[in-house]
Amino acid sequence: MSLRKWTSEKWVDIANPKRGGGFPPCGRSKGEKRKNYPKCVKSSKARSMTTKQRRAAVTRKNTAEKKTRNGKRPNYAKT
Repeated sequence: MSLRKWTSEKWVDIANPKRGGGFPPCGRSKGEKRKNYPKCVKSSKARSMTTKQRRAAVTRKNTAEKKTRNGKRPNYAKT
């Protein structure tokens, strides 16, 4: 996949759902705070996942982040 195609896709943060439904875009504005570690997936993937699948993916991401908190690199958790 090319970088150009990847950047044109819409990525959303499934760890922080909006109150009215849907998900905020991946990434944060300056000074914005969110409750959880971000778990970013393509919006098409987020729509196709069930609530249980999204919750499990976020749990895997949080577990992976806690294990590498002392490390320097961000961690990847399988979706």
